[in-house]
Amino acid sequence: MDKSPGELFQERTERIRNAIELKEPDRVPFAPFLSFFPVRYAGLNFEEAMHDYDRLAIAVKRFILDFQPDAFADTFRLLAWAPTLEIVNYKQLVWPGHGGKSDATYQFVEGEYMKAEEYDAFLADPSDFLLRSFLPRVWGVMEPFKKLRPLTWAWYTRSAAYVSSFGTPEMAGAFEALVKAGQEGQKMVAKGREFTREMESLGFPRQFVSSTYAPFDYLGDFFRGTRGIMLDMYRNPDKLLDAIDKILPSMIEQGISVSKTPGVNRVFIPLHKGIDGFMSPSQFKTFYWPSLRKLMMACIDAGFTPNPLFEGDCTSRLEVIKDIPRGKAVYWFERTDLFRAKEVLGDTVCIEGGVPSSIMINGSPEDVKSHCKRLIDVVGKNGGFIMNGDVGIPDEAKVENVRAMADFIKEYKSSLSV
Repeated sequence: MDKSPGELFQERTERIRNAIELKEPDRVPFAPFLSFFPVRYAGLNFEEAMHDYDRLAIAVKRFILDFQPDAFADTFRLLAWAPTLEIVNYKQLVWPGHGGKSDATYQFVEGEYMKAEEYDAFLADPSDFLLRSFLPRVWGVMEPFKKLRPLTWAWYTRSAAYVSSFGTPEMAGAFEALVKAGQEGQKMVAKGREFTREMESLGFPRQFVSSTYAPFDYLGDFFRGTRGIMLDMYRNPDKLLDAIDKILPSMIEQGISVSKTPGVNRVFIPLHKGIDGFMSPSQFKTFYWPSLRKLMMACIDAGFTPNPLFEGDCTSRLEVIKDIPRGKAVYWFERTDLFRAKEVLGDTVCIEGGVPSSIMINGSPEDVKSHCKRLIDVVGKNGGFIMNGDVGIPDEAKVENVRAMADFIKEYKSSLSV
């Protein structure tokens, strides 16, 4: 007898929850992160998918129904932002049809969007700095805002002089564009909510309920740039640490200020600059780990499950990042040896990862199955493992390899506790 969507939802939720809590599930959960693979699978062009909410939703739904994951990735929201960001002339990304080829994935535009000498302004009033300095640099339509005076100047009768700035043609054009972007964003958000409700009604829990950022990466990725923040560890260490402390409460709020779901409330935290090769172990313990741990502990205390993705290799960090409550987090690794991670962290956190992208793109189904078997037998032993890709399912993965991965996980009957 076939199970109802409600029964499947509970079964999948319990499977993932058991893995997180280091209990042995009935089998290893399959919860792949996805970006453009469902678009390719549906035969769509990347650019057209990012601009057609209905066709994008159909493509993602098709993947979910065909491959039956234990949790569905929020691929719709990951790709549907293009029309909105085009209106604001967003400059920190290029994407299909907007600076990039129509069939190539989007790319981040590295840059120094905050100078080292601007730390004081950022620390004094982050919101003011964002409004009058940062956003005019990364949202083209907000360039007129750099001429505004501080909001603290808008008081009593001086308010009339302050508000006069909004009457210029340039500012009027900026507000018109922002309203247009807001209306487009409302359409995108509404469609995303509709898609989420549909997937849950079909028996699929969400992969993540929210996302946030490690404070160091927030500053390094979006403000100072890789070179800038690397130099700051030597030239401006005190101001860098002050800035990390300043933005930590906002990063916490972004992660936990969402409604909880009936499923597992995981918070996605992509990690970029705390890996081996970027900073020394001592720098990791000084600049990176303390604020990241505080962020994760705040998520845990609020009833959420932090799910950082350690992009790159962080083998030398394993003993340090073990300092987290047992069964309360998921550590997703890209290049770190999962078997070594199991040895060090297996009694503390659930490990997530899977078949390397190189195999998913260039290997055969038998290569995929062989790697999955070893992962399930070793990393999945006694529970505490979620199968994903190293950074999700690569856009260029062979369909037959993704099929092999999805089917093998469900069919393999290894006794994980032996």
